[in-house]
Amino acid sequence: MLSGRQSNPQSNLQQAAVITLVLASCLVSSAGAQTRKEFRFTVGPKANISVDTQNGGISVKPGLGNQVVVTATLQSDDVEVDDQQIGNRIEIASHQLRGADQSGRVDYEVLIPVDSTVALHAFAGSVSAEGLQGDITLIASDTITAHDTSNAHLHVQTMGASVNLSDIRNGHVEVSSISGNVSLKSVNGPSIVVTTSSGKISYDGEFGSGGEYRFGTHNGDIQALVPLNVSANFRAHSMLGRVQHDFPLKKRQHDRFPSDEASSFVGTSGKAASDVVLRSFSGKIRLTQTR
Repeated sequence: MLSGRQSNPQSNLQQAAVITLVLASCLVSSAGAQTRKEFRFTVGPKANISVDTQNGGISVKPGLGNQVVVTATLQSDDVEVDDQQIGNRIEIASHQLRGADQSGRVDYEVLIPVDSTVALHAFAGSVSAEGLQGDITLIASDTITAHDTSNAHLHVQTMGASVNLSDIRNGHVEVSSISGNVSLKSVNGPSIVVTTSSGKISYDGEFGSGGEYRFGTHNGDIQALVPLNVSANFRAHSMLGRVQHDFPLKKRQHDRFPSDEASSFVGTSGKAASDVVLRSFSGKIRLTQTR
């Protein structure tokens, strides 16, 4: 009589199948693992930096000294990053090697000198810029954010993404959108221009001092919230929509603006230091003062 436990062929087959599945899962997990790559560059004053990604997001902040540090997070080996420095110009771009799904996503975190000229292009993702002072161009299909910039030229372009700008001091700002909403909080400077076809424009701030502010939309609404001590000349007109201001404005004579009170208003507050023009074809325009 033989001693010991006899093996069960069926059980062995089940165990082998489990092991195979585990190994296959590990291989798939390994193939889809993230990869982080870092690129470092030394630049001179007012460097020119461009970052493009076909799929992914980009964020840029001030770095240390004259160093540019780019951290790229790749979702798989289906995509690669190209880097190039020519003098004081740096170009970073990612492109798909095969396939066209989320596995080709690359996200960038970029640290640059504050006085750099920077252009960010995210064709399927969001972009954000913070704490800069140079010439900034932001183009994206998803949310665009700019925060805490001073003495900067800011250019924003999007088809339908929402745009959020805050704490922009002494800026030259140009925003162009097709259908995205545009929000501006504490944004002031010599020239602030926002145009959108169907998006809503909202402004919360003081309209600076001595600046020109031009907000225009085809069928979106415009809402501006200003403090009690605002100093500006206001002109608002909506061809088919209604206009409203909830605090008194001093009348201004000889202004070339429609006189229909239901669709337009003209007047000044304080010393009229800045000039504000609000236009919509069919949207509502409302000027409100904080209490």
